[in-house]
Amino acid sequence: MKRAKLADIAAAAEVTVPTVSKVLNGRSDVSERTRARVLELLEAAGYERRPAEFAGPVGLVDLVMDGVEGSWATRVLGGAEQAAAEAGCDVVVLSAREVRAGRDWVDRLVARGSTGAVLALVDPAPAQRARLAAAGVRLVVLDPGVEPALGLPSVGATNWAGGYAAVHHLLGLGHIRIAALGGREDQLNSRARLDGYRSALASAGVRARASWVRYSDWSRAEGARQAAALLRVREPPTAVFACSDHLARGVYQAAADLGLSIPGDLSVVGFDDLPEASWLTPALTTVRQPVREMAAEAVRLLLRLRSGRTEEAGRVELSTSLVERASTAPPR
Repeated sequence: MKRAKLADIAAAAEVTVPTVSKVLNGRSDVSERTRARVLELLEAAGYERRPAEFAGPVGLVDLVMDGVEGSWATRVLGGAEQAAAEAGCDVVVLSAREVRAGRDWVDRLVARGSTGAVLALVDPAPAQRARLAAAGVRLVVLDPGVEPALGLPSVGATNWAGGYAAVHHLLGLGHIRIAALGGREDQLNSRARLDGYRSALASAGVRARASWVRYSDWSRAEGARQAAALLRVREPPTAVFACSDHLARGVYQAAADLGLSIPGDLSVVGFDDLPEASWLTPALTTVRQPVREMAAEAVRLLLRLRSGRTEEAGRVELSTSLVERASTAPPR
């Protein structure tokens, strides 16, 4: 059976041939309704895009990041660069926040002929996934904030187990009044860590108080504000599990403002084990998330997918571990 030409697809979709070409190249200046119709016709006609090995700069790995500031981003960059170098590739970093002349990060990936990208703390919308798929760009999501779409590979950490370990440690010290400070309520990693928190309490027969769980935007400033609200109640918690080290720094700030000592009046456990955790006074007990290793694994997974090993798709989780330092002690 003769494969349909682009002109045939254009006629069936009642659009022009350039519009069909735009859909194939992942361009953004096509309505979603038109894109969906053209992709449906292309699939029905058995139309295949150029194989990835013949498209774009195969010696490059794209790393799309929400931001490049801070030690979390530095660890991601280090892990990605290491894995890419092992494969003889270089890393190109794109900021998902930056928009140049009306072009978003998807436009820039497609325009450069990218064959694959690791998305770090970037969750692509359905329309963005469709544009990238049409252009033949493979994706791996690193530490997704939402449940990845079916068939979209991801690399993360054992967030539930990390949250459980943090609270199990506090329970072992004798704390039962344990509060939790999460990130955004709609984010997958925050929810998983807080589910671990609740499970640890339940396993010890300790009632989880809804009023002792607060959410924030992951920033130190908002962490301090939410922690202050937790610590000002009539019966304050004796320990706080913060779902990131940045939030834990906010708890330190709130405790200092209220004249509370750590760990004398308040024990604190964080999550991430960023370099700042050991610089705090006292040094922060935290759950180590292997960010560098996660980034390296995401790049390796992308390279395997880009070479055609589609059986590699799925979710990879690397183990977390508790790092005990000086910010936790038995309650008074």
